[in-house]
Amino acid sequence: MHEYPVITLLVLVTFLFGLFSKTAERSIITAPMAFVGLGLIASPLGFDLFTFSTDDQFIRIIAEITLVSILFVEASTLDLQKLIKDSQIPARLLLIGLPLTMLAGTLIAAPLFPELGWWSLALMAFILSPTDAALGQAVVSSPLVPERLRRAINVESGINDGLVLPPILICIAALAHPGGDSRDISYWIEFTTGQLVIGPIAGAFVGWFGGWAVDYCSRRRWMNTTFQRLSAISLAILAWALAEQFHGNGYIAAFFGGLMLDTKTHSVRERIQEYGETEGQQLSLFVFLIFGLAMVPAAHGYWTWQSWCYALLSLTVIRIIPVMLSLKGTSINMPERMFIGWFGPRGIASILYLEMVVIDLGDSALGQALSVVVLTVLLSVFLHGASAAPAAKLFSRNKTPAKQTAD
Repeated sequence: MHEYPVITLLVLVTFLFGLFSKTAERSIITAPMAFVGLGLIASPLGFDLFTFSTDDQFIRIIAEITLVSILFVEASTLDLQKLIKDSQIPARLLLIGLPLTMLAGTLIAAPLFPELGWWSLALMAFILSPTDAALGQAVVSSPLVPERLRRAINVESGINDGLVLPPILICIAALAHPGGDSRDISYWIEFTTGQLVIGPIAGAFVGWFGGWAVDYCSRRRWMNTTFQRLSAISLAILAWALAEQFHGNGYIAAFFGGLMLDTKTHSVRERIQEYGETEGQQLSLFVFLIFGLAMVPAAHGYWTWQSWCYALLSLTVIRIIPVMLSLKGTSINMPERMFIGWFGPRGIASILYLEMVVIDLGDSALGQALSVVVLTVLLSVFLHGASAAPAAKLFSRNKTPAKQTAD
């Protein structure tokens, strides 16, 4: 099977990068940058060591498990009480900023790609709407950055990929049935409602009950530390699977599962988070390696000046202006809004949805649109990765959050 040499490459690169990982932390080089770069070197664009198909189900499975794990662990690190107290910022980003980003992305794409239909334009814009806080890890983990900004970026990236999935599925259905889908609007309303309601409920149940069970059994010494750690990936996938079984959104479920993780024992919760972070990191690096190895070579032939223009606009104007508008009138001052606006990296979620489209529709008819997604993610990996640590250090001049001002 052709996966075996790729897995060998993955573990080799992981080991070699790990030897210098501490040094890399003090530089602008991030692990995703290194793995995408090494994937490119080994790809047909480089030394042509491996050939990997973009429509392989293997990629989608790994990407799904990766995203579910990351969402669960990231949510488990959030303080629920503080989040409820300071929910205005992430709520505005999700309920105002995200729809504006999706709309702006579609409208700006229209004059750049007149050959594409509206469904293809919308699909491209929607896939590029969710953010990936993991690509700016130096930002979301830095104590120099005010906690409420880190929390807002983390929550936004944890929920927005689930919110854009129903519109993406509608676009896929429309493109798969160009003569019109037989299902009426009531079906899509019911479908979307189920996605956004069942997902949180299923995830909250798994997180609360699973965390309580781990805590209960650990206090009675029925559960050893190894299986405490293993429960991270188990609960994440259980939350995802339960939601999907009842037609809910599995990614939102994974996030709510981590958010509601009912583990009161600090040492147990720490073990769950540490193992989850480690496994999530390993899986995400595999996805980025495959991205450089297979997706970039498949897409680069479609890149035009319009592709580069839209990719740069997607990372700047299309993202930053909706963020600025959504936070207008809040206590977040202008520099902080710009900071949140810039740190909207595109990563694992966009790659997963891209793979979903390739498998469901094929990449030939949507080559131009899908290639723009690849280019945008590629630029995001390097631009956001390189700027994360320097941007976080800007807050070192003022260890307390910047002065609160309202418009």
